[in-house]
Amino acid sequence: MRITKIVGALWLALALGSATSAQSPASLTPPAPLPARPPAAASSAPAVTPSGGAPLTADNVGTWLDGFMPFALGRNDIAGAVVVVVKDGQVLVQKGYGYADVGQRKPVDPDITLFRPGSVSKLFTWTAVMQLVERGRLDLDRDVNAYLDFQIPPFEGKPVTLRNILTHTTGFEESIRYLIGSDPNKVMALGDYARNALPNRVFAPGTTPAYSNYATALAGHIVARASGMSFDDYVDRNILRPIGMNNSSFRQPMPAAMRANMSLGYPAASADPKPFEIVIPAPAGSLSATAADMGRFMLAHLANGGGLLRPETARLMHATQFKAVPPLNGMALGFYEQRMNGRRTIGHGGDTELFHSDLWLVPSERIGVFVSINSGGTPGASLAVRKLLFDQFGDRYLPAPQETARANVATAREHAQAMAGSYTSSRGGFTSWVRILDLLGQAKLGVDKDGGLVAAPVIGFANQQRKWTEIAPYVWQDAASGERLAAKLENGRVVRWSFDIVSPFIVYDRAPWYLNSAWLLPAALASLAIVLITALAWPAGAISRRRYKAAYPLAGRPKQAQRLTQGFAWGAIVALGLWATFVTLAFSVLDALGGRFDWLLYTAQILTPIALFGLLVLAAYNSWLIWRGKRGWFSKLWSILLLLASVILVWVALGFNLIGFGTHY
Repeated sequence: MRITKIVGALWLALALGSATSAQSPASLTPPAPLPARPPAAASSAPAVTPSGGAPLTADNVGTWLDGFMPFALGRNDIAGAVVVVVKDGQVLVQKGYGYADVGQRKPVDPDITLFRPGSVSKLFTWTAVMQLVERGRLDLDRDVNAYLDFQIPPFEGKPVTLRNILTHTTGFEESIRYLIGSDPNKVMALGDYARNALPNRVFAPGTTPAYSNYATALAGHIVARASGMSFDDYVDRNILRPIGMNNSSFRQPMPAAMRANMSLGYPAASADPKPFEIVIPAPAGSLSATAADMGRFMLAHLANGGGLLRPETARLMHATQFKAVPPLNGMALGFYEQRMNGRRTIGHGGDTELFHSDLWLVPSERIGVFVSINSGGTPGASLAVRKLLFDQFGDRYLPAPQETARANVATAREHAQAMAGSYTSSRGGFTSWVRILDLLGQAKLGVDKDGGLVAAPVIGFANQQRKWTEIAPYVWQDAASGERLAAKLENGRVVRWSFDIVSPFIVYDRAPWYLNSAWLLPAALASLAIVLITALAWPAGAISRRRYKAAYPLAGRPKQAQRLTQGFAWGAIVALGLWATFVTLAFSVLDALGGRFDWLLYTAQILTPIALFGLLVLAAYNSWLIWRGKRGWFSKLWSILLLLASVILVWVALGFNLIGFGTHY
């Protein structure tokens, strides 16, 4: 579901204010552009054959892709895809597979068909920031309020910096109200978005990675203000055109000349296409680009920034800047790290609702790979296909022996037991109703019968549990993929963990006992059942008494208290039902988060405190009357259960922000 993407591991914020003087646009155009089109691949290119690997040539890579991609697309109900592989300053292969338009049987052409790389777009925004850093217009470690026309309050006395933004350590919580739509009228001016979508900060800057679309959009706004031109104009003039990316654009709607070549996007190849997606935080994901153009971008970065950045700036941008849980992968400046058979790769993934992409660079080998698909396909396929391509490319062309170290078996069970518990993703909502998703989706770690670690949220591609083996104290490895999972300890206690794929931008912190879903979710469900039975007892009792012509057994204050309690029980059921309906509708399509169901949200926000606090007060009063009177043991027991249920529901509503008002989330 999209909910889990948004919560987990899945979403975003940053803003600040005060203007700086602008250079003329011409002064911001970088020197020495690359050729307009990279050299074509040649099958006679010299083979690059790491020990035990296949030769990395155009013929070999093309043949392998021709076997892999059609099978992956057909098996997973994906309409079309593009792949481009570069090596040593040239394009080895760029290929299109399947259809850009299934209905018209229009094939994908890597030279002209545009795909939506999603968050891979962020690399262009970060490159723009670094261009302005090397020109002295921006400072990575200065309070970004110096560049803004509004203010971002300090958190624990510390400001946000561009280095925080580029390493996803701003401390912002997830911001999801403005993400993706299909209505061109929903395109927001970047400055308006930066001001209106500013999320709360929940972590001290520089301490906790929490992926943020908002922060990237804020960086784009800073680029616009520092350069004196719109973000789209800046990217066109200083990134796309200098390296010959003439068939690419951040603009929304797309330039008219490009629209005919835009691939349609599909939930699945067997489904109808959906409208062109409007990415509202545009610098975070609005790029439309051909595979050929993405090859040019990779070649520029692999050439130490050639045509875009000075070599020293490119090296700084590509270097590791922050690791939340060593020895796992960390963040460079905008690029995040992954490992390919022990080799460090840097890159970025990207997902809209319809398009799913990855870009990887292996700097030590001067290799780059970009893949994008235009369909979600079968459940989980959009990630599985890209990850399998990454893994098989590495195993085929860059093989290396897998680490076989193993920690002390005697302490492995002890360490796994120390990890056991419920954890909250750093990428989530903490101050709005979005936090209710944490109750439904906290990550669970446990211990299997052999004393091994069980990580419920980190499953394999066939939804099977992975086998984690401890290879060093509090570092585990999956035997099948080589992926690592590791923990951070404070005072001998596990407080945080992550795993390789997400560790650059998401960590999991131990949930406090009072918000731990391991006990709170079952308690909440049991409480909901008790309240529902109490509510249903009213009409059920009335029907039964009418049928058997029985008199109501209570009178006076006890009768009034019971009627009011049952009435407020119905109110609580309706209020929580409104929340369930709103969350389901809001996440059915991301466009729905932008205000379509505000009326439902407001209704739930108004009714919830009235119903839940009213039920709590009346349940307490009714229980007091029952225990003072001569009612039977069942009535007394039920009154206590209802009172406890009311307490728990109020606890959940307060702890997960269902009691509050507003549409800032």
